[in-house]
Amino acid sequence: MKALLFDVFGTVVDWRTSVAREVKSLCGPDIDSHAFADRWRSLYQPAMEQVRSGNRPFTRLDVLHLESLRVVLSEFDVQLDDSDVASLNHAWHRLDPWPDSVSGLTRLRTEFIIAPLSNGNISLLLDMAKNAGLPWDAILGAEPVRAYKPMPDAYLRTADILGLEPSECMMVAAHNSDLAAAADCGFATAFVARPLEHGPRQTTDLAAESDWNHSVDSIDSLATQLGC
Repeated sequence: MKALLFDVFGTVVDWRTSVAREVKSLCGPDIDSHAFADRWRSLYQPAMEQVRSGNRPFTRLDVLHLESLRVVLSEFDVQLDDSDVASLNHAWHRLDPWPDSVSGLTRLRTEFIIAPLSNGNISLLLDMAKNAGLPWDAILGAEPVRAYKPMPDAYLRTADILGLEPSECMMVAAHNSDLAAAADCGFATAFVARPLEHGPRQTTDLAAESDWNHSVDSIDSLATQLGC
């Protein structure tokens, strides 16, 4: 194993708490900021599916997020000026890491290449890394491979960019579906449980749903299992 490639939203960073905080700051205390964040996130997969299906050309996640944000603002009857809309859309560039993420990644980096294999675009992931102190060796993701997970090209082209065979890569994610797609491409797999990603009433991805190579409760625990 030479490279550990990470899902980011939910696995490495706490998107829900971070986005809700910025929603409350810009939209006011009367807005249910967590419901707003959840609704915004619910449009994430449908927006990418338009690209995956070929109904629209590859479009950066920042653009898809902005389109979805305008829908949610309308649904919540929130009026913001253009600068505040742009600032709120960039909340995804400023997501906080889970408490174990930076320490775990720092340990893993001593033995492996570590990089995001995320649907985020490069500027989003770069800003997030700077803000959260994520010590990536490279900033990868959907933009350089022009494909959104779980399309096979998202995994296979990332391995190729690194000059590696799929069998030399491990996908690390809090989502069983992501790991299943990576395993189908020949990647090793590691499940990291994030039972609060979607809040206290989360019902999905509470545990590993297949015989992944590793199943842990933190990135620090993964580092321990891998001898880092």
